[in-house]
Amino acid sequence: MSPVRFVGPLESAALLTILPVPARAAGSTRGVLPWAPLVGLALGGVAAGVAVLGDRWISPLAGAVLAVAVLAVLTRGLHLDGLADTADGLGPLRDRERALQVMHQGDVGPFGVVTLVLTLLLQVACLAALLETRWGWLALCASVAVARLAMARTGLPGVPAAEGSSLGALVAGTVSVRWLAGWAVVLLALLGAATSADLTAAGPLAAAALAGLLAAEVLYRRARARLGGVTGDVMGAMGETATAATLLVAAAVV
Repeated sequence: MSPVRFVGPLESAALLTILPVPARAAGSTRGVLPWAPLVGLALGGVAAGVAVLGDRWISPLAGAVLAVAVLAVLTRGLHLDGLADTADGLGPLRDRERALQVMHQGDVGPFGVVTLVLTLLLQVACLAALLETRWGWLALCASVAVARLAMARTGLPGVPAAEGSSLGALVAGTVSVRWLAGWAVVLLALLGAATSADLTAAGPLAAAALAGLLAAEVLYRRARARLGGVTGDVMGAMGETATAATLLVAAAVV
């Protein structure tokens, strides 16, 4: 089936968010990665709105915390869990079989806890600084969309699934290079349109988005070398890494 069919966005929302969708969409994964950037735009828009309201009513820090919390709730903490599990698997010096076994366990080890806490602190700190600027809301929205674009990258042809990863196997090859490039162009165009009143902001924000994609790519290559492929946890970890890196660079240059 073609990944561009109408039900694709519903399939993506079913897995990547808490939104209720028809049962026929919830039972399929073919459209999850192809439409993940669209889901990212929606989630980013909601989070940006919450961040702005929190900033105006309380403080930039409160807005940042509320935005990160809303994202965690809307995604069921799925990507944060993936980040922690991936850190536990990749952090210590373990062989491939043991690393995958650790990642499949339900508990979170010390590497996972430390990575999760530091990543969330980094996201909140950078977002709080960004909310004091004109384009803080846009940086947040872009970071969430870029995160889902990075996750969609794992669906390209030739990307292997790690042994025992059912999700990795189900979404393998569901994203074409042309489709992924198309989403990158769409996100860049939206970024340019949003900053049309101040073109000096477009370059720094685009650079931040690129940094997020590069950070996720580094993690992907590390996971592929260590685990033999990707898993659902690795996809979530790539998303959170891309978000943090985008916000970090944006806070430094915007």
